[in-house]
Amino acid sequence: MASRVTFIGAGNMAGAIIGGMIDNGHPATAITATSPSDDVLSPLRERFGIRTDTDNATAIRDADVVVLAVKPQIMRGVCEGLRDTLQRQRPLVISVAAGLTAESLQAWMGGGLPLVRCMPNTPSLVGAGAAGLYATAEVSNEQRSLASELLEAVGIAEWVEEEGLLDAVTAVSGSAPAYFFLMFEAMEEAGVKLGLPAETARRLAIQTALGAARMAQSSEFPPDRLKRNVMSPGGTTERAIEHLEQAGLRQIMAEAMEACAARAQEMAEELGKR
Repeated sequence: MASRVTFIGAGNMAGAIIGGMIDNGHPATAITATSPSDDVLSPLRERFGIRTDTDNATAIRDADVVVLAVKPQIMRGVCEGLRDTLQRQRPLVISVAAGLTAESLQAWMGGGLPLVRCMPNTPSLVGAGAAGLYATAEVSNEQRSLASELLEAVGIAEWVEEEGLLDAVTAVSGSAPAYFFLMFEAMEEAGVKLGLPAETARRLAIQTALGAARMAQSSEFPPDRLKRNVMSPGGTTERAIEHLEQAGLRQIMAEAMEACAARAQEMAEELGKR
């Protein structure tokens, strides 16, 4: 029998995971989504044939898994409203909200629940996501497998054994799509300066990134080796790479990712006090 999964919140991330689950064979009748507004729910209901409800407590009454997919700013009120039902049911709880620690979530839900914190990223919306997951001590091996299955429906899922490492996950993958979008912007602007039409430069840059990612994903070699395979001695690629290295690209990336991780820690402190 398929696990019964209830999504508290019916935004883009919830919709992406629901779609991935159904594509992977999870029955729509075992999935429920909630929102205060049926206007938000009706597109999901019509598209996927899932159950929907405007009452959170009713929706989780028979759930094996509860996915908390609401904005961090309203999470405390949502969790406190579900506390009694969660304590009776004791389902696996998966939070996809950034910046909320397990300690805060457990306090709001009454404590002692099997809880997985997940840091997904926006490419999950196109089935190419990368998520970091952390489980509290209450989570069983079976529940870990179930959490992996849900997140792998929209990409890859990597476990970390220390909650603090989710800040590093935020820096490496959670926020990282924006790094690449910035790179595309810069390459498009440079291409235009070199004489290309903007649309041509954009398409070439994006397709090249896609190709490089596929090569890196499928290759037995690390990125350093793949990079050197493109570089001919004295050639064009070598000249470009030397310039990037001399300009401090590695240090810039390290400092940016450290700033990202530090902000994730600050947000956890700020949001936990709400």
